[in-house]
Amino acid sequence: MTGSVVTLGETMALLSTPPWGRVTGGSALPVGIGGAESNVAIGLARLGVPCTWISRVGDDALGDLVVREVRAEGVRVLARRDPEAPTGLMLKELRGGAPRRVGYYRRGSAASLLSTSDIDERVVGAAAVVHLTGITPALGPGPREAIDRVVELARSAGALVSFDVNHRAALWSPAQASPVLARLAAAADVVFAGPEEAALLLGREPVDEPGFDLGEELARAVARTGPRTVVVKLGALGSLAFDGGRVHRAAAVPVTAVDPVGAGDAFVAGYLSGAVAGAAVPECLRLGNAAGAAVCAVPGDWEGFPTREELDAAPGRAEVVR
Repeated sequence: MTGSVVTLGETMALLSTPPWGRVTGGSALPVGIGGAESNVAIGLARLGVPCTWISRVGDDALGDLVVREVRAEGVRVLARRDPEAPTGLMLKELRGGAPRRVGYYRRGSAASLLSTSDIDERVVGAAAVVHLTGITPALGPGPREAIDRVVELARSAGALVSFDVNHRAALWSPAQASPVLARLAAAADVVFAGPEEAALLLGREPVDEPGFDLGEELARAVARTGPRTVVVKLGALGSLAFDGGRVHRAAAVPVTAVDPVGAGDAFVAGYLSGAVAGAAVPECLRLGNAAGAAVCAVPGDWEGFPTREELDAAPGRAEVVR
């Protein structure tokens, strides 16, 4: 399978507190951007995969920032500018230079008003892969209808539907999220989930001590609901995939984690870059683990996403290129 990837979702402006965490008068707060779907699009673009990101942003300075940054990474941007609603904002609180908590200020944002009218049906219909997350349907009824329409279009066009559960407890409760996320996962070809998210899809209690054996059990159970491939992200342990009746396990790439935010999106980008190229599942897992590790090693949600050359380099390579 070759071709482009289309994704849909909200990207917000991102403020980060000083490394010591406390905001005081005169504090300088670096401004960036972040959003699961655009993170994946940027990761894929850096790996040479053509990508389109569909969204809606405010007709404001933060909307300018979001569009400019995503487009600068080589991603095709189809984002309506909304004069009536603002671009969403999030605040990453640091302690000792490491992320401690992320707060969201997205109620009433432009992206929460996403609708089927924002979907370019020709673009979706021409994609090889459509990637979606569980964040978008949590934003409201309009985004939920939009994501359902994208799935319908992708199915009609024969595109592979990729779905990252990405449950955000700040947006909706497990009881609200579970049936919606389970329905979307069942309609997907490839599902990405952490152990807790896989348990949520199945209506089970939260996982206490996730590992490869439990991850395999959860992957098999989720696969019985519909998707051909279920990928379980196990963080520092690595990842596994249940695909076509077979289980594949891949150990994590050793790394000193500086900022784990965005590692899951990088994993998805790495995995899908392999899928688009027709790689076997074990190679897709390797690429996902390597990309996730690269992002963990530097601050930022997506800034550390590797290029193809960097991803193909030997893990742990210390040689300085002069």
